[in-house]
Amino acid sequence: MPPDFTRSLLAVCLLGLAGLPGTPASAAASPNILWLSAEDHGPHLGCYGDGYAVTPNVDAFAKRSLRYTHAISTAPVCAPARTTIIAGMYAPALGAHHMRSEVQRPKWHRLFPEYLRDAGYHTTNSSKTDYNFFYDSKAVWDESSRKAHYKNRPEGKPFFAVFNQTCTHESQIRNKNDNPSHDPAKAPLPPYHPDTPEVRKDWAQYYDRLGKMDEWFAKQIAALEETGLQDDTIVFFWADHGSGMPRGKRYAGWSGVHVPLIVHIPDKWKHLRPEDYSAGGISGRLVGFVDFAPTILSLAGLRAPAFHQGRAFAGKFIAEAPEFSFGFRGRMDERPDSSRSVFNNRFAYIRNFMPHLPHGQSLHYQLETPTTRVWRRLFRQGKLNAVQARFWQPKAPEELYDLQADPHETKNLAGDPAHQATLQRFRGALKAHMQATHDLGVFPEGMFHDKCAELGVTPGELIKSLPDFPWDDLHAARDLALHPSTDAQQVKDLLNSGKDASIRYWAALYVLYRGEHFAHKVHGELKRLLSDSSRSVQVAAAETLAFYPPDEETRDLAMLTLVANADPETAGPYHSVAALNALEHLPTLPKAVKDRIAALPKQSASAPKRANAYAERMHKHIFRPLPD
Repeated sequence: MPPDFTRSLLAVCLLGLAGLPGTPASAAASPNILWLSAEDHGPHLGCYGDGYAVTPNVDAFAKRSLRYTHAISTAPVCAPARTTIIAGMYAPALGAHHMRSEVQRPKWHRLFPEYLRDAGYHTTNSSKTDYNFFYDSKAVWDESSRKAHYKNRPEGKPFFAVFNQTCTHESQIRNKNDNPSHDPAKAPLPPYHPDTPEVRKDWAQYYDRLGKMDEWFAKQIAALEETGLQDDTIVFFWADHGSGMPRGKRYAGWSGVHVPLIVHIPDKWKHLRPEDYSAGGISGRLVGFVDFAPTILSLAGLRAPAFHQGRAFAGKFIAEAPEFSFGFRGRMDERPDSSRSVFNNRFAYIRNFMPHLPHGQSLHYQLETPTTRVWRRLFRQGKLNAVQARFWQPKAPEELYDLQADPHETKNLAGDPAHQATLQRFRGALKAHMQATHDLGVFPEGMFHDKCAELGVTPGELIKSLPDFPWDDLHAARDLALHPSTDAQQVKDLLNSGKDASIRYWAALYVLYRGEHFAHKVHGELKRLLSDSSRSVQVAAAETLAFYPPDEETRDLAMLTLVANADPETAGPYHSVAALNALEHLPTLPKAVKDRIAALPKQSASAPKRANAYAERMHKHIFRPLPD
């Protein structure tokens, strides 16, 4: 017997003795688990009380299952959300929170289907992955393709099978159908969208696509029943984030992350049901995508590994319900950003760490949707009311919404004296959560990649590799925007900090947020940062000085610093995208600067494939912007 095989066999036996995630499960005692996942839609379904929706098959399923009312996708866009699911960890803990990233994982990290396979499960995925890290598909899935199916498993094996459909995807709203079956005149528009024919048509087509999803769902349930396995199979139905309409997908608040989640656990497996389970029942438990991995392992009779950051909400090892549910937003395609969100059963809290940017950044892909273009055009023309215009304006540093009184998140209560205790509670919960989960959002994307390369660690190990990390100073820099009366000397001290480049970075962004008068008070410190050891700090300082220059010479130097960092070959893809965004944000770009940008390479030969596309997309924004 080969030595490697002997060691592997011994390891499995030891895991079994220890009762760890690798414990083999008896096929006869293991339920099948079927996931039916949909793309780009919130709980706009009849069973969730939406009278405009036509979803009879999902509604019928809900009547014999448990429907969750406070489920969130954790991230408001597909790749970070699906990364969180498969990892069993918040994507920011692995540095995988930016849209379409490619990061290395720590050696100790395993994806949850691997534990199922160890326990005797046949795992199939049909067929979307979209994970923001490198992984070995053969270690995770027995099959991962459009042809993958539980019917192909060996006889007697339990299965974990995922089927994903794309007919509700954002791109499908833009179809050429001029006559949607849903009447646009009856579309229930949210108050933040302008009431125009284009917007009404897009909403009607969105609901049309939900109808197609419902037909797909019915076929999947029928296929399961045809095999006679329905009594042996636990079924999950969920969507991967909020609607594909703008201020749904990519938005850090409730409309971006609130998703349908319906779970059916047959009578045969009723011992695995949560206490609040009943046919046609409703659960208000807070559930996030980070909870899916430990829950599936729990349903299979396996304990979650120690690195999992969620809580099982069904199965043998149900955990106590959390007080809060946490979400995040990082770079969205070519547009850097950083927001975190906290929810309970009543309130939504959003902490915006880049408040100088709007929620509605002009993403090239999102602008292909007619609603996005007409909404932006009306904003530029000054034809929106205050609620509709807010999406395109700089964000508040903090947002707090009462979802019972204001389900569309239109009235920010963060400044309301009556809600200060709630605000402080959510603020404290977020700070503790980010520190406990080693959230890499404390660093801009380029900086944490540079730090990992310098230390020779993966992003998931970075903060653990910095035992003396100056958390108090970092929090002070990141929280400057919460204290608008901060004096210039305190900011100067942070701009001059030698403890960590991230402190200087956030202090420089704060100056950009404060505006011209404040920038002139600290321009000497900012000018020194143009030659900082960190490119991220250089970019933040340069954008601030180019936006609010004390003199023409400093403005030109700041612009040249941005152009130098915009070269993906020399600066790398992440610094390049940040610098190109900073240049595009400026009110005007002199011709000489635009000529320098045009001469830059648009990609790097050594950059990861996904990240490599975004500098090129920024060139399109600068030189060939999409019309309104």
